[in-house]
Amino acid sequence: EYEGDRNSEGQRHGFGKARLPNGDTYEGEYECGFRNGYGTYRFKNGALYTGNYLRNEKHGKGVFFYPDGSKYAGDWVHDQKQGYGEYLYANGDTYTGEWANNKRHGQGTYVYKDTGSKYVGCWVNGIQDGPAELIHSNHRFKGRFLNGKPLGHGKFIFDIGCEQHGEYQQPVQEKEEEEEEEEEQPLSLEPIWKASEITKLTPWSPQDEELLGP
Repeated sequence: EYEGDRNSEGQRHGFGKARLPNGDTYEGEYECGFRNGYGTYRFKNGALYTGNYLRNEKHGKGVFFYPDGSKYAGDWVHDQKQGYGEYLYANGDTYTGEWANNKRHGQGTYVYKDTGSKYVGCWVNGIQDGPAELIHSNHRFKGRFLNGKPLGHGKFIFDIGCEQHGEYQQPVQEKEEEEEEEEEQPLSLEPIWKASEITKLTPWSPQDEELLGP
């Protein structure tokens, strides 16, 4: 069902309202038969998108409300979350930063609602990966992450004015002799923190290692 403007060729063109065969509805701008420009799309399952379209795809700035109460507000490219945006999760956590192909990717800040802690740093395909800071109420960790876990050199910075330097090491999983197939990946073990020294505050950051080289 469609109610609205059409062009001389009978295509939906201008402003209109439509009810789709699956029960979804759209109200907004059309161009030559396509959703194009600004509009609001309501899904039968309770989700809602309001924002810009380009040839039937979410493209430009837009806000998507999900049925579980979560919400994304930001950039879209060809129906994908891409560019800069903010996501409010159903549990109250938030992510603000860069996106690519519907995933957290680039620089971004994730705030954990329950603890108030936040991760500020790099993301790769939705996972914490690269130089970052993990900030807690009275101390923070500065270092590098790999596959969502801290790994390598880093430091804990305490509000009382001192730092603990050290390294997150990946424990080696001991293999049983009969075990020939490698079913479990070593990454399933949590990295272990090995402290090396305590100092006053220093300007070290994870990028310094890259400048020095191996």
